[in-house]
Amino acid sequence: MEDNNSNSGKRSRRHFMQQSAIAGAGLFFAPNILAASESLNESKYHKSDKEGNRSMRKLGSLEVSALGAGCMSISANYGAPAKIEQGVKTLHTAYENGITFFDTAEVYGPFTNEKLVGEALAPFRNKISIATKFGFDIASGSKSGGLNSRPEQIKKVVEESLKRLKTDRIDLLYQHRVDPNVPIEDVAGTVKELIKEGKVLHFGLSEANVSTIRKAHSVQTVSAIQTEYSFMERSVEKNGVLAVCEELGIGFVPWGPVGMGYLTGKLNASTTFDPKFDGRSNFERFTPENLAANMPIVNLLNDFASKKNATASQIALAWLLAQKSFIVSIPGTRNIPHLNENLGALEIKLTAADLQELDTAFLKLKVYGGRMNAKEMAVCE
Repeated sequence: MEDNNSNSGKRSRRHFMQQSAIAGAGLFFAPNILAASESLNESKYHKSDKEGNRSMRKLGSLEVSALGAGCMSISANYGAPAKIEQGVKTLHTAYENGITFFDTAEVYGPFTNEKLVGEALAPFRNKISIATKFGFDIASGSKSGGLNSRPEQIKKVVEESLKRLKTDRIDLLYQHRVDPNVPIEDVAGTVKELIKEGKVLHFGLSEANVSTIRKAHSVQTVSAIQTEYSFMERSVEKNGVLAVCEELGIGFVPWGPVGMGYLTGKLNASTTFDPKFDGRSNFERFTPENLAANMPIVNLLNDFASKKNATASQIALAWLLAQKSFIVSIPGTRNIPHLNENLGALEIKLTAADLQELDTAFLKLKVYGGRMNAKEMAVCE
């Protein structure tokens, strides 16, 4: 983990936030869950490197576990929300197994995922890093679909996120989507102020293009870029985003590292997605036709995995980690067996020959369907 001694003075001057989420929008926890969380002994859940902490990587100067935890799917977007107890247990187990990087956002729920993450991770807050995001215009407890990265809005969102996350600082704060109505220099300048105040430690951008990344970085050092990247979705290899990260020393955090669940091999043309709870229900790649058409990609991973005594998911994650040393993947899950499967990817070491074999085979295949729908892509640069 990053040494935060330089920020200890700031943190000691600020009260540790223990307030609930904004009225009417937060996730309410049963008294027995709150009591259980408060009674947890932090040392019980923290493993030293010698005891098995997972390998570490750097996002800029922020040091985190090579495999993080995407927390969104516990509360939103990939089906109905999981039970609170299940979410808490999954995040505790992730920490017990060396994961120190947890990714959330105010829009997940909205608000409920930040509340869950804050409650679950409070017992070992100083041993982990939390990333959250601002940028969507959220009103009346629902996502409006618009963007809002005005300076006053960023500051308001940060204060509310700090309360929900039960913390006094956000380790990594992303702009969730670039707001065309607010110059990125103003956004970066606002985050720079928050960093000086000790409320934020590192700055990130999500789904930003090369020009925006360079402009933001010139005002405030960007530590991480988050964009979809997987074995089947490789746009960042072609549009310069991955290259500019390497050039500027910026970390890269792929979301959707197993193709939004597709590369697990557990989805097929018969799979249905609840339009009320599952965002994939109107994504091109998740139509029955494209689920069937893209199956050769899953078969490729499965065939290769059988030679490595692994699963398709594990190969997909190991492939990502092998691309660049500054990549930190954040697969999401709400259940412990799936979490353990993801962790198994860290034990797989792909050789140059392995990577060549996979890429040669992939280049013979076609990916059918756009990665998201037109509305979602409209707010990606």
